[in-house]
Amino acid sequence: MTETASDLSPQREAADLLVEERLCSRFPDAASGLRQYVGLLGTDGVVRGLIGPREASRLWSRHVANCAVLGELVGEGSRVADVGSGAGLPGIPLALVRPDIRVVLIEPLLRRATFLIEAVSALGLEERVEVVRGRAEDQRLSADVVTARAVAPLDRLAGWTLPLTRVGGIVLAVKGEGAAEEVVASQLALERLGGGQAAVLTCGEGIVDPLTTVVRIVRLTAGRRRGSR
Repeated sequence: MTETASDLSPQREAADLLVEERLCSRFPDAASGLRQYVGLLGTDGVVRGLIGPREASRLWSRHVANCAVLGELVGEGSRVADVGSGAGLPGIPLALVRPDIRVVLIEPLLRRATFLIEAVSALGLEERVEVVRGRAEDQRLSADVVTARAVAPLDRLAGWTLPLTRVGGIVLAVKGEGAAEEVVASQLALERLGGGQAAVLTCGEGIVDPLTTVVRIVRLTAGRRRGSR
């Protein structure tokens, strides 16, 4: 039987309980799916090495909620590609709270891709969420939004994400406290790949604390793929 969030470790942090309440109150129609997904992360995700055992007490506050709030920056009806999806973050929380979008989860490792396929099926998301096993640089997509979380430094990440973004679309990279410094160091690489000036944004007011930090890059021109001449 699949465990729910309330079945996780009794040592859950108080902040985690609060964030769960806030997120499920904001998205009541998605609450059941979110709790089921957290249950999968805290059980199969830990057993398969996708989530660290110590993270089970803070899955909502450190992982699921700060990914779900990314939906504030995603346009209605968008096609989203999630690069290096891993355990489905941020792609699956986004799909759960935004039933109007379609999501492609891109993950090269077999064990992670297998978990994603099983999770998408268990959550009943097959009609809107596709799992692609492969490297981002081998894909040929033209997504409205490309997301990534904790994948790589921004200049390298741009080489994987901007080529998958349609001209006029955006990359949303979930980052930490050093986001502004990464933007400065990566601007020339972003421009070479067709990206405009990157902006550091926050989202999740009233749900997560600290707020989720996101680097937003608009693709202005076709640019060129990393490694092309």
